[in-house]
Formats: sequence, C-alpha cells, structure tokens
Amino acid sequence: MSRSLPLLLNTDAIEAWPSALLRAHGNADARLLARARWVLRRKRDGRYLAAIFDHGVHSLVPHLPQEPGAAEALDALSWLNPQRGSGPLEERLLSPQGLQARLQQLGLDADAYAADTGLALEAEPVLLHFAGRDRFGRPLWLRRGAAQAWRRMRLQAAREGIALDAISGYRSHDYQLGIFERKLARGQRVAEILKVNAAPGFSEHHSGMALDIGTPGDPPAEATFEETAAFAWLQEHAAAHGFRMSYPRGNPHGIVHEPWHWRWCGSLGA
Repeated sequence: MSRSLPLLLNTDAIEAWPSALLRAHGNADARLLARARWVLRRKRDGRYLAAIFDHGVHSLVPHLPQEPGAAEALDALSWLNPQRGSGPLEERLLSPQGLQARLQQLGLDADAYAADTGLALEAEPVLLHFAGRDRFGRPLWLRRGAAQAWRRMRLQAAREGIALDAISGYRSHDYQLGIFERKLARGQRVAEILKVNAAPGFSEHHSGMALDIGTPGDPPAEATFEETAAFAWLQEHAAAHGFRMSYPRGNPHGIVHEPWHWRWCGSLGA
C-alpha cells in the first residue's frame, strides 16, 4: 500500500484501517500506532483489535483468534501487497449478512421496506479510498471513482471561488443502526426517523458512492444549504463530475428534501 493513497479494507465485522489515520486511545496505543501499518477495528463499537506490522500481528484484545471476523480480515489484508496491489478487491462487495436481524430490531422487514420505499439494498464495498477529511477532521472514505470525482469537483469549485466541504461519506450498516438507536434513545419513533434516515442496509452512504456536502459557515445537513452559493454551483456543475442529488422535493422514497446529499453515478473505471 502506498502511504500517500490510504485504503480502508472492509469485512463483515471488522475494518482494517491505515494506522496513521487513527487516533490513539492512550500512550500504549500511540506507540503501537506509530510503528504499525494497519489496525483491525471492530465495526460494531470501534474497538481496536490488533496492530499489524510488517513482521507480524500484535493483539490488542484477549483471544484474538476467537474474535468474529478476525481471520477473514487478516486473510483479506494478504491481498494488499506491492505485488498484487488492490485490483482483486476493487469491485468486490460484502454480502449483507445479518441485515434482517438489524431491521428486526427496528420492527422492519427488508422486503416490505424495499417495496414501500423503492429504495435499493446497498451492499458495502470491500475496498474504500481515502478522499481527504470531512468538516470534522474525520477521514472521508469513498469508492475509487467517487473519491477521484469529489477531489476534482471540489478543486474546480475552489478555483471558481466556491468552498465545498464533505459532511460524511461511507458508513456501514452497523453505523446506520447506531443512528437509529441514538435517536430512539432520545424519544423519536422509527417512523419519524425514517423520514430523515434510510433504514440500515438502504442508505446510499453504504455504497461508498454518496456523500453529504456542505459549505463553511452553513450548518451541516440542513435545508439552509439550498440557499447558498455552493448549492447553486452544484446544481450547475455537479452533473459534469458524475454527481446527482438523490432526494429532491417530492422524491418517491418518502425521504425529506436533502439538498446536501449527492451520489456519484459514474463508472468505477472513470
């Protein structure tokens, strides 16, 4: 892996992160992350499981071999080496295992939800590319073509005096479930949340092709974005970079108007 082009390797239960992009949880973590190439990170709760060095694996939890998905993640990492590159993983998608169980927690059925909303099931990609950082300083992950298109579009906008920033990009099925759980804990109902957030498995963010876009000085993911010069610029130029707004007013999916949410619809080879 080239350190100038970080990759995120995604498996069902675990993500392999470039160590340089992760925050240390303490002094011991900091020393390990400074020397490691990769860190295995549990998707469900973000816990660091292992540091990966050129010479071997340092476990950060007891009984790493029994950790669900650890063997799969280590095996997938073997494909990312200078001889093979990332090609075999570039277009591979994860099977949405366990999705029905996630939806049942919310009282939803996948087939019924898809039929009611017209939303497609979005599989998670195995490989994601670093596309810079979002407004909050977090690594922004997208599929390769979407990452390239976002960088080109942002650069063109900047040359024309328009500042675009990313609010969020790829997120997993588990992360989407967490959004629902936090909102339910605040007293919102599932039907209310579904007007703003797609059900786990059906968010375009899972695909690595979509991102929420904002502009400095405007609050993130708010309707006021429609009144900005940045939104006007996107309406005129985004299509030329392969992006379209997913949820305009009156969209057939029952999701509120989201002027900030754009999906890249180009080809992976672009």
